[in-house]
Formats: sequence, structure tokens, C-alpha cells
Amino acid sequence: MFTRETFKSIALAGMIALGFVAQGKNAHAADLQTLTVAGGCFWCVEADFEKVKGVKEAVSGFTGGTVANPTYKQVTSGGTGHYEAVQITFDADVVSRRTLLDLFFRSVDPTDAGGQFCDRGESYRTAIFTNTLAEKQAAQAAKTKATADLGQKVVTPILDAAEFYPADAYHQDYYKGRQLVITRFGPKRQASAYKAYREACGRDARVKQLWGTDAPFVNS
Repeated sequence: MFTRETFKSIALAGMIALGFVAQGKNAHAADLQTLTVAGGCFWCVEADFEKVKGVKEAVSGFTGGTVANPTYKQVTSGGTGHYEAVQITFDADVVSRRTLLDLFFRSVDPTDAGGQFCDRGESYRTAIFTNTLAEKQAAQAAKTKATADLGQKVVTPILDAAEFYPADAYHQDYYKGRQLVITRFGPKRQASAYKAYREACGRDARVKQLWGTDAPFVNS
């Protein structure tokens, strides 16, 4: 027979268990933050940063311009002021903003003001977008280090964050997509088309030439 004391003991044990569960949830709550960068083709930037431990998501899109809800064709045709950009959501308890910024500089050609690799024009330029003074200072510190390590002028601007517009579903996770597409290399699945494009564009070759063994994503 259950006595009042037994019920009290069960209730107390339950409260303690619930307390541990709540504590565990708080202990493992991710400190999710965002970093928005432009590094040329957003397929490549997304593919690179989704490999980084602590990155939860990388979304391809457009930012920095004056046209609301732009289309891919509008942006790449020029005149919108938008960059092809990627918004990275990361757990700051696992990977720091500064680490991601250092990786970013070493995944692009930050000396090129006219675009990136085979992609030319304003929408393919590099940039870092910041919301706060602390974010701007982190970006500036990473830029200063990149300049010192390269021994060349880094032209990547640090800009105030603007509205970010995700690209349509076709462009998300393109690097691992299975949809059949027609390319200059013939019909290919998206993942194969992406690899062919990246190699033909010379992205990894140029990054390796600039950064050598410090290039984190070459042929990854």
C-alpha cells in the first residue's frame, strides 16, 4: 500500500528528474548566430561552409542592393546593387565568428575587386555584412590578418547588413542536388554539374595559388 510518504518520495523524485532534464536542455542550448558573406558563386560558399563543424545551415541568397525580392536573373544581369551572398547560421559555442571569417577570407580571392574567378561583375564581388560594432570589429581583425598573411591589398569591403533575400529552392543545396540539368558539359545531375562548374571556373586553383596550405576547402 502506498503511504503519503511514498507519494511524497515519488513526487520529489519526479521533480528532481524534471530539474535535471531542464538543466540539460539549458546546458545544451545552442548560441545560434548568423554571418552573411559574399564570396562569388553562392553555390560554392554554401557548399564550403556547410562542411564546417558548428555550422547549422547556409542559405544562398542576395543582399546589399536596392531591389526587393530580386530574382537570380535580375541580380546577375546587374543594376540591382545586390551581391550573391550566403547567410550562415552557426553555433557560437562550437565555432566562433572569427574562425568563420578567417575561413571565409581563405576560401576566396579577396584581392579581386571585379568578381570572383570566372564570374565577373558586381554581383560576384566579395563582401562581409555586419549588424553590430562587435561584428564589424571581428571582420576588420580578420581582414587585417588576411592582408598581413597575403602581403597584398585586400579589397573585400565590410558593409552594414541589409535585408537578405533567400534565392529560390533551385539554388539551395545545389552542390548536392539530384535534379537533372542541361549544362555546357551536357546533361548532368546538379551535384555533378556543380563539380564541373567549380573546376572549370578555376576557384580551387586560384585559392590554392593565393593561400597554399592555408586554403581550407580546396578540393574538399
